[in-house]
Amino acid sequence: MKHTIDHISKEEYPEVVEVWEASVRATHDFLAEADIQYFKPLILNTYLDAVELRCVRNEVGKIVAFSGVADQNLEMLFIHPDYRGFGMGKTLLNCTIEELNVQQVDVNEQNDQAVGFYLHNGFEVYGRSELDPTGKPYPILHMRLSQ
Repeated sequence: MKHTIDHISKEEYPEVVEVWEASVRATHDFLAEADIQYFKPLILNTYLDAVELRCVRNEVGKIVAFSGVADQNLEMLFIHPDYRGFGMGKTLLNCTIEELNVQQVDVNEQNDQAVGFYLHNGFEVYGRSELDPTGKPYPILHMRLSQ
């Protein structure tokens, strides 16, 4: 199945946040509900503006997967749970590497699926932080593309 990469407009940010929330609820079972509610407005009002966004849309044009890149770092890659397993993550990752020169990604250590995905796709762990960037107790693995 071939996936076309598209850009995201600011008017589509609420749709992007819906994908983010569905994906987080499916993959981040270590997060408390309060944490999801804490991050949701930050994603919408701050984080999306700080990255270069790309997406994959379904057959009716709805965003079902997206990535965000800043300074050669993959800051976000989320797939709606209904669309996982169809290669959209790999397509977005390859796009970020080839077109946006991504070299690094930070991943929640407790998100085993994401850690495995990046290891499988040529990344290696080079560091670890006990707290996430907001100071919450969710350890972060710092990963970079293997040379």
